[in-house]
Amino acid sequence: MVFVSWNIDSLNAALTGASARAELTRKVIDTIVEIDPDVIALQETKLPSTGPTKKHLAILKEKFPDYEIVWNCSVEPARKGYAGTMFLYKNNLKPEVSCPKIGAPGTMDYEGRIITLEFPDFYLTQVYTPNAGEKLERLGERQIWDIKYADYLEKLDKEKYVVATGDFNVAHREIDLAHPDRNRNTAGFTDEEREGFTNLLKRGFTDTFRYLHGDVTGVYTWWAQRARTSKINNSGWRIDYWLVSDRIADRVIRSEMIDSGPRQDHTPILLEIDL
Repeated sequence: MVFVSWNIDSLNAALTGASARAELTRKVIDTIVEIDPDVIALQETKLPSTGPTKKHLAILKEKFPDYEIVWNCSVEPARKGYAGTMFLYKNNLKPEVSCPKIGAPGTMDYEGRIITLEFPDFYLTQVYTPNAGEKLERLGERQIWDIKYADYLEKLDKEKYVVATGDFNVAHREIDLAHPDRNRNTAGFTDEEREGFTNLLKRGFTDTFRYLHGDVTGVYTWWAQRARTSKINNSGWRIDYWLVSDRIADRVIRSEMIDSGPRQDHTPILLEIDL
């Protein structure tokens, strides 16, 4: 099976925007259409609490006519038009869909951050992990989230194989970002967040990119929009992942980034696995 995951940074902007960046985003969508994956996971959809509009759904159905669409949006008491996740999966697949609450602090459980698809032999789950914030004001809550999420994945793993993806908002190792020395206390590369990801892997999960590619450097999934030359200079971070249960790591065929051209921010990531 082939899966694609992508932090799209506003589904509305991607589908209906008129900016140059929106055009670049639609080219990435066209690339995903050509790949024809079995399942597509999208994070940071930023949709209203009611979900995609009729216009959004019409455009998605035109682009992806053979897919079912499910979503999880931020609802009160959380901020409106914030975070959010979505799955598109082939019509021939018939998963059970859930949007679990994991006992996260604050409003995190209401921000539409997790969707899980249950198949006969495995779970496919995606996450948009909360950012610790520019001043690390949410780091304490983030640490609790990391523990609760690891508990959730471990629970799933006791029942079936797990394939987990999304924007985990952490560069796990120094080789996962271009400039580790200047980002020691930056959100996404604090010791606390890195330790949280280490602990998640210790629960029985494999980072598929590192499993296949070892300690290769200079391969990233995110380049800051604020720095105009970040992508040209490949000053990036690897913060988007495909994880699998340790016991099916040897079934992974490909785990790689999809070329998103000049568009900065996140690039989609692909997993091919024999399930």
